[in-house]
Parts: sequence; C-alpha cells; structure tokens
Amino acid sequence: MKKIFILFLIFSQFLNSQILTEKERAKFKDEILRGRFNNLLPQLMDNVGIDMWVVISREYNEDPVMRTMLPATWLNARRRTILVFYRNKEKNSIEKMAVARYDVGKHINSNWNKEEQPDQWKALVEIIIKRNPNKIGINTSKHFAIADGLVKTDYDEFMGALSGDLKSKVVSAEKLAIAWIETRTNKEMILYRNLVQITHDIIDEAFSNKVIQPGKTTTDDVVWWMRQKVTDLGLETWFHPTIDIQRSNEVLKSHIYSFSKGEKDKLILPGDLLHCDFGITYIGLNTDCQQHAYVPLDDEKKVPEFLTDAFKMGNDLQDIFTANFVLGETGNDILKKSLDEAKSKGLRPAIYTHPLGNYGHSAGTTFGMWDSQEGVPVNGDYPLHINTVYAIELNTTVFIKPWEKDIRIMLEEDGIYSEQGLKYINKRQTAIKFVD
Repeated sequence: MKKIFILFLIFSQFLNSQILTEKERAKFKDEILRGRFNNLLPQLMDNVGIDMWVVISREYNEDPVMRTMLPATWLNARRRTILVFYRNKEKNSIEKMAVARYDVGKHINSNWNKEEQPDQWKALVEIIIKRNPNKIGINTSKHFAIADGLVKTDYDEFMGALSGDLKSKVVSAEKLAIAWIETRTNKEMILYRNLVQITHDIIDEAFSNKVIQPGKTTTDDVVWWMRQKVTDLGLETWFHPTIDIQRSNEVLKSHIYSFSKGEKDKLILPGDLLHCDFGITYIGLNTDCQQHAYVPLDDEKKVPEFLTDAFKMGNDLQDIFTANFVLGETGNDILKKSLDEAKSKGLRPAIYTHPLGNYGHSAGTTFGMWDSQEGVPVNGDYPLHINTVYAIELNTTVFIKPWEKDIRIMLEEDGIYSEQGLKYINKRQTAIKFVD
C-alpha cells in the first residue's frame, strides 16, 4: 500500500487532472506497457501454467489482445505481426520476441532475419523448438470474444507449420488473455482516477445551464455537445452517448429504449428527470458512467424530496451489490446474492455490471445483463480477481406518488476491485444534479 501511495503522489502530480499532449500520452502509454510486460505478464503466465504465448495478427485485422500490446507509435500491426512471449520460471525471465520485420516498439525485439530464413512460419517454429515450452497458448475462445482473436487463416497456417509433438502442446490461452485484459497495474489505477474525473467533469457541464436551456435545448443537442466536447479535448468516446427523459405525464420506457435509443431530439422541459449514459477513451483505457439531473420548475430551488428519496434507493442498491464482491466468487453468485438481498429490503432491482478497461465491455467477470437477470452462462461463471475494474451498472424501479407512476433510477460508476474490496474510482453520484 505504501508503494501505491507513493506512486499515486508522483503520477497525480504528472497528470494533475489535465489532459496530456499526444507526445506525453505516448510516453506514459509505453511506460505502462513496459511494466505490464516485465512485471505483470510473468505472473499471469505462471498463474495459468502457460510458458509460451503466441499472438498473431495481420495489419488492419488485429487480435483484440495484440491491440493492447502495440506501442504508442504503432496504430496497427504491420504486415503479419507475430508476438512470442516465453516465460522461464526457473530463471525468472520473460522473453518478448517479434517474428516480424520490425521491432515492436522498445520492448519487443524482432527475432526474424528474412534474408536467412525467408519463411516466417519456419522462423517461428525455430524459436519454439529452441525454447521447448511445455504449453503454447494461442488466442482461441468459444465464449470470450476478446480472447478469440486468432483468425482461421493464421490458425491453419500456424498449425500446419508445427510438427506433431509441437501441435500437442498447443492450448487455448483464454484465461491468460482474459487476465491480461482485465488486470490493472498501479500506474493504470492512478491513471483511471484522471479518466473518471474528466468523465464526471464533462457530465457536470452537460447537465448545467451552460448547455441546457429548458424549452430550447433538446436531448440530441446535449448528446452532440458531449461528443464535440470530447473531440475538442482531444479524446474519444467508445460509444455514442444517450440522454433520456422521465417526466410526470409519460409512462416509463423499457430498458432497451433507454439504453439503445434514448430520446431522439426531444425538447427538455422544466420538471424533467434527465439521465445520461457516457464514457470516454484515454491512453488505452475506458470509462462508463450514468448519472441523473433534474430540470426545476419555475418555483423550485432544489430537487423534489420524492426524487431525492428515490435516488437514495439507487445508492442503497449500489451498497448492497458492492458489499458482496468477494475474491473468487463468480459473477452469477454475486448477482443472485445481491438481487435476493435487495428484494428482501423492498427494492425492485436489476443489475448488469460489466468489466471495464482496455475495452468498454471488456473481458472478465460479468454480473448479469439487463435481459439476463437469472445469470449469464459461462461469462457469469468466471471468478472475481483483484486489481480489476468494473462499470457498476444497475437500476431500481421506484413508484413516485406525486407522479402516480414508476420511475427508474439508473446508475453506473466505475470501481476498482482490490484486496480492500470494491471502491469507486472517484466519488459516486449521491444526489441528483440540479440544472440551474
């Protein structure tokens, strides 16, 4: 913990809640990669019992795992790029090799001299034979798309180049690929604080009178303001934001309407309860947040108490859910326990939390889906690991007496699961924003 705190002080001064220049981002990204290759990867390979990992991609058709391994100056693979990681546990060493015409950044050196060995596949086999690994992991997976990046042509070429005894050593690297994708290092955890703060700042500005003029501004106006804000800051969104409205004289919409359609160019009026779904991409990581805001009527100076009380039920569901995060438990077990507990306390919950990191909907432990509240086969059976990040996404339906109808409190905040349990990366929303 002391090491993490010192790193936080150093890098928080470096980041300082500011958006880095492209050159600074590249330097920071490559520093993160160096730590992941040299410190994290050996540990992950030991954990799953794979001592050689072969990752193969061709330009513009990159394996999702390889995308996370490319240096800042490589926006794509080049020609056919083959990465080989060999872990010698006895010597406590990790070799990082590229069977490619180029070094892959500063951390992976080219191990192919085409003039001496014109056949790239034979060059790869020579590397394998020389090191004689026990297990050769490749990225194939039936259920985890991010871990299934080896395309059929490359698979056929690779297996065709191997002799019988080497073929018998080839195994799926599914668990290793998931672990690589889901596990965050100390530097990435510190970076995440900056990401989430930027995300919250953009939402705060979007849900303010700087952007919203009731009776004039539409939901689509706010959506495109958010997209433009992200672009102006030199960032990216990993999905198109949505803004939707709940109001006293309209029936509660379905989940699929709120999450996939939002409100298409609907005029924002006094008395509206607004909801956003928004996330950004920055230095290879992603955020995902949902928050609420209220547009006051002319005589209102604060959010009505009945909405404040309803929002508290959303926070209560968050507390129930995150308290059940236990190392080694599966997503389905945590989901069931949390839903049962919430229902016993009179809530009407739905939980659909997903892993977050290099991808928005990333690989790792899945805790339900909005249309799969009985559990998610396979992905929901994956156990919880430390140093992983999640979009704590859920909702609870609440009957509002003054409106004589149900509303849905839909919340999503990013949290890190560590040895200390699940903690929100930055403060979660605990009160509905007041648009004044």
